[in-house]
Amino acid sequence: MKIKNGFVVRSIAGESVVVALGEASKNFNGIIKLNDTGRFLWDKLAEGCEKEELVSAILAEYDIDRATAESDIDRFTETLKGANILE
Repeated sequence: MKIKNGFVVRSIAGESVVVALGEASKNFNGIIKLNDTGRFLWDKLAEGCEKEELVSAILAEYDIDRATAESDIDRFTETLKGANILE
């Protein structure tokens, strides 16, 4: 999985938000605010990580069990897919 070109994260008033640039802004009319974990996952997805890599990274970074990590990653990636942000 990878973030599509034209989508970036910007820090606005201390918050991380997804912003569409250029052509992507014609089809994306929303805002996605990221918490710290969402930003962590976004950065991994920007590098092109698959689900198992995301799970391993989350487990290494946070004190969380595998089932919760997988569920949270699924929810996060489904949100991005629904917004047509993931390749």
